[in-house]
Amino acid sequence: MIFDLLAKIDTKYPFDQAVAHCDIPCKIYDPISAQLAVLTMIRMVDLLNELKDCESLTLEQQATFIRLVNEKEAHGNKVKEEILIIWGDYIKQPQLDNHQNLHTLTHEIMLAASKAKQSINREASVKLLAKVNQFVEIFWETKGVEVYRAICPYPPAESLSYPVLKSI
Repeated sequence: MIFDLLAKIDTKYPFDQAVAHCDIPCKIYDPISAQLAVLTMIRMVDLLNELKDCESLTLEQQATFIRLVNEKEAHGNKVKEEILIIWGDYIKQPQLDNHQNLHTLTHEIMLAASKAKQSINREASVKLLAKVNQFVEIFWETKGVEVYRAICPYPPAESLSYPVLKSI
């Protein structure tokens, strides 16, 4: 109710609006979201490739096609966003001194994500995952955490870099 009232007042007497971005130094960073986004891109490509085996797409299949492409696009943007947040907010000069290829790797991830978004090409998405895994390994190394590789237990069953977390 109060929001409706303020909205009506704002139409007659516009308020200055502030636009904010969360730059609270919470120190909660984890690249798993970027990895899951790439896995989703690969999975969407796999599902899209299943549709191409059809002679002609039904209306329902066309709708599925559009949804799959939209999800692949959205997750490509998420990869970029998650990597850029870690690169821009977490990575500092000491990490850059120890990993001099980090700027280049981050840029390569941005380019690879764009390429994976532009096509329905599994290989492009798998190459993106390889670069994201490389970034993940550097990230965890900066925190002094060991990393191991394992095949994720769900489609698309690709290799992921995981932190070795000790039980309490």
